[in-house]
Amino acid sequence: MHSLKLFLASASPRRLDLLRQIGVEPFACLAADIDETPFNTELPRDLASRLAHQKALACVGPARSAAQDQPFLVLAADTVVAVGRRILPKAEVKEEAESCLDLLSGRAHRVFTAICFAGSDGALRQRLVETRVTMKRLSDEERKAYLLSGEWQGKAGGYAIQGRAAAFVTSLVGSYSSVVGLPLYETSQMLTGLGYRTEISR
Repeated sequence: MHSLKLFLASASPRRLDLLRQIGVEPFACLAADIDETPFNTELPRDLASRLAHQKALACVGPARSAAQDQPFLVLAADTVVAVGRRILPKAEVKEEAESCLDLLSGRAHRVFTAICFAGSDGALRQRLVETRVTMKRLSDEERKAYLLSGEWQGKAGGYAIQGRAAAFVTSLVGSYSSVVGLPLYETSQMLTGLGYRTEISR
């Protein structure tokens, strides 16, 4: 059994699947209930970093209770999609997703994913990963079909790169897994540095 208990501060099945991809099974998943509204004039990279930090802190108490005096790590992440300085929403209704697709069609955008580790020792460690994604110009038929799929619901920027939207991406510079929701290289490196051995690093 692992001496360090790892808690994932997310209810996202995508982030859990990504962790499992590198041989990491968290002790438990904790949903961080925080206000994700951007501050006025807040930059996309700053928003991602702030929210990851807040999610990690919000789950330290529940993790400490669940760990029962054993050392633990809380891993939190937040993904922000931006066109220039404009932060795109996590689309909850069709109109939001449609607006996002209109902005993303035929141009490049940036995806920022921040990860934050909070330890039982009180230490906080954070990293931000930036990825540049370019989408083809979408036809009306492609846009309508994607909106009908419902795949956009709850997704930052109104799309899921691991799903049907993969057919729209003409180039990606950076971390694919970061766009999905968790940069695996950076996560693995930080876990190892904090004393948590993944199956890959053993």
